Amino acid sequence: MNKGAEAAFDYMKKKVKQQGLAGAGKVRVNRAGCLDRCEVGPVMVVYPDAVWYTFVDLEDIDEIVESHLQHGKVVERLLV
Repeated sequence: MNKGAEAAFDYMKKKVKQQGLAGAGKVRVNRAGCLDRCEVGPVMVVYPDAVWYTFVDLEDIDEIVESHLQHGKVVERLLV
């Protein structure tokens, strides 16, 4: 069971592209295995920062994209 991870992946990929963050040397959104957290729902890891996030809804993804990916500020409330 992917607990909404596939829809979240598609949304994140689209959002990153819309914000002009995708491309060579920029943000790459890709799939990974469960990262040993399958039972608690979707997780994302931002590299090279090694910051692990959990998220509940699309607004959380928006906040991660805007705060962390655009401005380099970690979203503390969503840290794993």
